[in-house]
Amino acid sequence: MEALSLSSAKLAFNPSHFRPNYFRFLSLSSPSIFPKFKSPPSISPNRSAISVIKCCSTFSAKPSSELRKLRQARANHDEKLRALRELFSKPGVGIDAYIIPSQDAHQSEFIAECYMRRAYISGFTGSAGTAVVTKDKAALWTDGRYFLQAEKQLSSDWILMRAGNMGVPTMSEWLNDVLTPGSRVGIDPFLFSFDAAEELRDDISKKNHELVLLSKANLVDEIWKDSRPQPPRKPVRLHELKYAGVDVSSKLSWLRSQLANDGCSAMVITKLDEIAWLLNLRGSDIPHSPVMYAYLVVETDQSKLFIDDSKITSEVMGYLQNAGVELRPYDSILNAVENLALEGAHLLIDTATVNAAIANTFKSASNNKKEYKSRSYGSSNGGSNGATAVYRSSPISLAKALKNHAEIEGMRNSHLRDAAAVVQFWSWLEAEISKGLTLTEVEVSDKLLEFRSKQDGFVDTSFDTISGSGPNGAIIHYKPEPDSCSIVDPEKLFLLDSGAQYIDGTTDITRTVHFGEPTSREIECFTRVLQGHITLDQAVFPENTPGFVLDSFARSSLWKIGLDYRHGTGHGVGAALNVHEGPQSISFRFGNLTPLQKGMIVSNEPGYYEDHAFGIRIENLLFVKEMDTPNRFGGLAYLGFEKLTFVPIQSKLIDLSLLSAVEVDWLNDYHDQVWQKVSPLLDGLERQWLWENTRPLVKQ
Repeated sequence: MEALSLSSAKLAFNPSHFRPNYFRFLSLSSPSIFPKFKSPPSISPNRSAISVIKCCSTFSAKPSSELRKLRQARANHDEKLRALRELFSKPGVGIDAYIIPSQDAHQSEFIAECYMRRAYISGFTGSAGTAVVTKDKAALWTDGRYFLQAEKQLSSDWILMRAGNMGVPTMSEWLNDVLTPGSRVGIDPFLFSFDAAEELRDDISKKNHELVLLSKANLVDEIWKDSRPQPPRKPVRLHELKYAGVDVSSKLSWLRSQLANDGCSAMVITKLDEIAWLLNLRGSDIPHSPVMYAYLVVETDQSKLFIDDSKITSEVMGYLQNAGVELRPYDSILNAVENLALEGAHLLIDTATVNAAIANTFKSASNNKKEYKSRSYGSSNGGSNGATAVYRSSPISLAKALKNHAEIEGMRNSHLRDAAAVVQFWSWLEAEISKGLTLTEVEVSDKLLEFRSKQDGFVDTSFDTISGSGPNGAIIHYKPEPDSCSIVDPEKLFLLDSGAQYIDGTTDITRTVHFGEPTSREIECFTRVLQGHITLDQAVFPENTPGFVLDSFARSSLWKIGLDYRHGTGHGVGAALNVHEGPQSISFRFGNLTPLQKGMIVSNEPGYYEDHAFGIRIENLLFVKEMDTPNRFGGLAYLGFEKLTFVPIQSKLIDLSLLSAVEVDWLNDYHDQVWQKVSPLLDGLERQWLWENTRPLVKQ
């Protein structure tokens, strides 16, 4: 999946960061770095409904039923905006603008349907974006992966803000421009990290605007009402020790030691993958991510899991009791945080991930002047019994990123099973296309899922499959829908980005193929993307090197002919956890200084996209390992990569004349590894297909 939303420890999309001269590693947009644009922005009107619609194979006049659907959808969005604005003047609200981000209360990238508030109010379903509604305007910010998708999905009531492009204001700049000085801007503090809320407060204060924290009710929920989906209540399962590598008692002991070193007596953990990793639990509350909605408070002598207990089976209940973890209702977290303050806790808060509601509750309760009896936390609490918020990055984030032996083995094994399924799929698809059969993007995506679901340990997909033929491949985060998808055109490039969750690992792979005769332009672009992929794969670098240093390795071949791509090159990947994981990344965003370290897993996925024509991306997952170099300058270890993904790269799209002898050797060696590792898992026509697609190439 194209490199993304994990940050310099955050995954959340925050449009205030999308300035041309400054980026955090949130969601990915234009790689160009410009001086901050100060002149008034020129905002192009949204593309309104056009008179044609794509239906599987071509463009044709819209039938009257489609026109009625468009009119009804537009009317629904008009009504939603009207209903939302009516709440602005409600007693206890009194605001002039309301901000609707993509996140849930845990700053998750993927979220349960009941928390998809931004999608509900705007109609834009991309995973990254922020909507802002004033009394007479509505605007949506998103990054370069989603520009084309947003153009299609937003009605004319909305202004599309192409974040990161020159002349496009940040959300705060726009609010300061369109609101009269002294206006009130409302947010749900559960949906903003403490850092994001404070930055927003500072930015809008330049025009004397007030940030209003509306914690009692979310305004979108107020208008969503009974049609809003119910929160998920799927059972939690144990993540076996043979896959986790370290038991929960050892992890909790390690965390308490970290807290003591930081002078803390407690920590509130809100990131769902951190909770799942720490407790060796997995869930199914969110599509594609094996996590459960919960909060966790770890103290020096006890731990409390805040969760809907209907999700807890008797097996999990006994497991948690043995680990000394008590259960509390999910929605009692603020009361618990307040009690920690009143008891004098020194609470570690990762302000980049903990929501503003929790952080402000602790801050407010800590300032309470009444005297309360303080609990004794022992000498490890770092000082007096006065409540103190200790602002630190979560120690869990980095620990989770450094995979242990069991996690690495699980990733290796799951990738081989996944490769077998993907090869079976490509063998099937080529055979079907050669017969002249017509298949849609959705049908082939479903068939890939069918092959994967037959593999041992399959749990779910790791994200919505990106199955894009021709121009749809240029939509970086394209999701085909049954009623509007294209056919897989054998005369056009086909991009397939997909992944799976297995009980022992998480996969993410992209291949781009052509079933007919590719053009010389397509071959050159593909070859240069491949060269970037090879260059990054072969990189050797000193320890303490942050990912942004390596990003240009993957772009250099494209840069030589004036081409580039609007997303990062690599994101972290969890072990049987989230497909996007921080804190590491390989991105043009120089704000993320996290060094790549031994044990991390990252994606290698350069690409190139021509709007309305085609898209190209080649993606493997890599494991960071120590390299055996003849020298160790400065006494440093030198690191490189081990491949985890083993699926052929289509040779007909490669111009061998552009490749060096070293690059040809890399490709032949890779295909030899693919054959050696994956062929034992195949037989018959699928094994024959693999043989034909891994034969050595010879440069003339």
